[in-house]
Amino acid sequence: MTCNRLIVPGFIGVGIIVLAITSLAGVSAQQPAVAIDNDDIGGVVTSTKGPEAGVWVIAETRDLPTRLAKMVVTDDQGRYVLPDLPKANYTVWVRGYGLVDSPNVRATPGSTLNLTAVIAPNARAAAEYYPANYWYSLLRVPDKSEFPGKGAKVNGIVETVRSQAEWMGRLRMGSCEGCHQMGNRATREIPGMFKGLSSVDAWRRRVQSGQAGGGMYATLNTQMGPRSFELFADWTDRIAKGEYPTEAPPRPQGRERDVVVTIWDWADPKAYLHDEVTSDKRNPTVNANGPVYGALEAAADYVPVLDPVRHATSRLEIPVDNLPAGGGEGGGPMLASPYWGEEVLWHSKAVNHTPMMDQRARTWYAARVRGNETPAYCRQGSSNPSAQAFPIDRNGRQLKMYDPRTKTWSDINTCFGTHHLHFAEDADNTLYVDGSGSDQHGVLGWVNTRVWDETKDPARSQGWTPFILDTSGNGRRDAYVEPGDKPDPARDTRIGFPIYSVIPNPADGSVWGGVNRFPGGLIRVAPGASTSPATALSEYYELPSDGPHLVSIRGIDADRSGVIWAVLSSGHMASFDRRKCKGPLNGPKATGRHCPEGWSFHAYPGPQFKGAQEPGSADTSYYPWVDQHNVFGLGPNIPIATGGGSDSLLLLVNGRYMVVHVPYPMGFYAKSMDGRIDDPNAGWKGRGLWSTNASRAPFHTEGGKGTPSQVLKFQLRPNPLAK
Repeated sequence: MTCNRLIVPGFIGVGIIVLAITSLAGVSAQQPAVAIDNDDIGGVVTSTKGPEAGVWVIAETRDLPTRLAKMVVTDDQGRYVLPDLPKANYTVWVRGYGLVDSPNVRATPGSTLNLTAVIAPNARAAAEYYPANYWYSLLRVPDKSEFPGKGAKVNGIVETVRSQAEWMGRLRMGSCEGCHQMGNRATREIPGMFKGLSSVDAWRRRVQSGQAGGGMYATLNTQMGPRSFELFADWTDRIAKGEYPTEAPPRPQGRERDVVVTIWDWADPKAYLHDEVTSDKRNPTVNANGPVYGALEAAADYVPVLDPVRHATSRLEIPVDNLPAGGGEGGGPMLASPYWGEEVLWHSKAVNHTPMMDQRARTWYAARVRGNETPAYCRQGSSNPSAQAFPIDRNGRQLKMYDPRTKTWSDINTCFGTHHLHFAEDADNTLYVDGSGSDQHGVLGWVNTRVWDETKDPARSQGWTPFILDTSGNGRRDAYVEPGDKPDPARDTRIGFPIYSVIPNPADGSVWGGVNRFPGGLIRVAPGASTSPATALSEYYELPSDGPHLVSIRGIDADRSGVIWAVLSSGHMASFDRRKCKGPLNGPKATGRHCPEGWSFHAYPGPQFKGAQEPGSADTSYYPWVDQHNVFGLGPNIPIATGGGSDSLLLLVNGRYMVVHVPYPMGFYAKSMDGRIDDPNAGWKGRGLWSTNASRAPFHTEGGKGTPSQVLKFQLRPNPLAK
C-alpha cells in the first residue's frame, strides 16, 4: 500500500520541475542585491504579496556520496543566502507557513537566484505544512470529570489513570509519541488497507501492525484504556471530513532566522535511529571535524557513521556472535503492516542505545554483551563492595565501547542494567549509568574508566548503589526499610523505582536521575556516588503537588551552575535549583515534597489538546541538552528540548523559547542532541548542534516508504545573510 502523502520535491524522489531561469541578478531598489561567494546561492524571495520574510529556502543535491540538503530562513526583506554549499547541482525551492511549495529550480553554487513563493490557495492547503503538533492538538481528550478512570466497562479509562493530566502525559510520552511523531500525514489519516473497517476498529487494527504492534496495542488498551481507540477514531474522522488546525504557527522571528540547517541521509529505510554523538560533552572540541556515530537500538547491529567533511556515510558492524537472539523486539509482526507487510524489520541482538564520547574520542554504548544472568561478581557472596551491599542477579543490557584509533570493540560486563549514560568531570572519568533493567529496581551504576583502561577488569572497575533516603535523620546511611514496608523512624528508606535518565552535576559532583512515573521527580545521589556503595545517600524531589498538571520526567541535564533541567510529559521543560530549598534536605520530612520552591516550569509553545483543562502543549519532548559551553553561540547554559511534535529544537533563552524548525523533510522527531566545536577560531562556521531524525517509523516522515533517517547539523549565523 502506498501511503497518501503530500507530494513535494527532494527526498520523495518525484520528478522535479526545471525552470528556464537559473540565475536572476535583477532586484528592485527596495531590495538591494545579496552578496554571495562562489560556494553560496543567494537572492530574494517574493510572492504576489511582495517580499516573503521568515520562509525557508531549501537546496538539495543527490550528487554527493549521500543525499544532502541545506535550508535557511529569509530576512525581513525576503533575502536569503545558502552558505558553504559543496560543489554539486542543486534543486532549490521555497517552503513556508501560509505558502505551498514553490516550483523547483536548478542551481549551482555561485548563483544569484531570485525565487517566487506561492501563496496557499486556502487555509486548508496551508495547514498541510504545519508541524504535526498543530494537527495532533485536534485530538479531543476526556473531560477532567471522567477521572480517575472507571475501567473498560464504564468509561473506557483504566482505573490507575487518576487525572486528565496523567492521561495526557501518557498520551504524549507514555504511548505513541515515545517512539515516533503523531499528527503527521501518516498518522492523521487511516491507511487504505483499513478503510473497510469502522474507524474504531481501524485504529485497533493499525496499532497492532508491524513488529511493535503487540506493545503498541497493550499500551493503549491497558495503560490508557479502550476509550483511546474511540478518541483516535473521532480525531481522524473529523480530519477526513475537512477539519484542520485554524491556528497557524508563527513564522521564524528574530534569531530563529539566523539558523542554517544541514541534513544528510544515513542508515537505511528499514532501520530507525535512536540518537547520535559527535563529541565529549565535557569538552566539545574532542573529535573536531570527525565522524558522527549513531545508535540503532533494536533496529540493527551496526553503527551508522557520517563523515561530514566528505559527505559520506559508512557502517561499523557490532560484534554480536556471542549474543543470544531476542535482544530487541524480536520475532515477526503482530499483524501485517501497511508499509512492510509481514517483513521482519528489527533484528538487533546488541540493542545499541545512547552513545557517549569520552576524552579520547572513544564511543561508549548501552548495549548487550551477554544474556540476562549476571556473573558471580555481581551476586551474593562476591567480594565486590557493591554486590555485598546490594547484589544483582539479572539485567538486560550492559556496555560496549568502540575505539576509533584501534578500530576495536570492547565489552564491559556490568552488573546493573544500562540505558542512558554520562561521564563525570573527575580524575577517573567515571561513566554513570541509570541502572534501569536491573532485577532490583532503583540503582545508580558507574564504571571507573581509568581503572578499566588499566586493568580491563569489569569487577574492579564498576560499582552501584540503591537509592536510600536518610529518613532517620542522623546524617548517615543505616539499615533501611524496603519499598512498601511500614515506615520506621529509626531506619532509612529505600526508593524502589528506577531512574530513566542520569546526569552528573558539574557544580558539586553529585549525580541526578529523572523519575519517569506519576507524578515524577528527581533523585540526587551524593557525594559523587563513587564513595563506598554501602554509605551513599540519596535525596528525592517530587514534582510539586500544587501543580497537578505537571507529570512524569523523561530526560534530564545540568548546567554549569548546578541547576537540573528536565522535560515533562505535561508539555513543559522544568528546572530544579536545590540551592533555593528553604527547609531540611534530609530527615523524616524530606521524602519528596519538601522543596516546591526549587522548581520552575516553562510550557512549550503551540496549541494544547482539545478539551484540555490543564496548561501545557500538545508538543512532546524526549530529552533536553544544556549547551554548557556555548557551542551554538547564544551563550553558555542554554537548555534545549527536543520538539518531537513540532519538527524542532526548543531553546529556552531568557525565559522565552527560540524555536528552531526543520522544515524538510516534514516529520523531524529528535530524541537527543549534542554539540561540537570543530574550530574555535572560525566563528559560527566552526560550531554546531547535532541531532538525528529518531522516529521509529522513518516511513511516516515526508517521503513515505523508502525514506531513511537523517543526521542534522544546526548552526547560528550572526545574521540571515552571513556567508
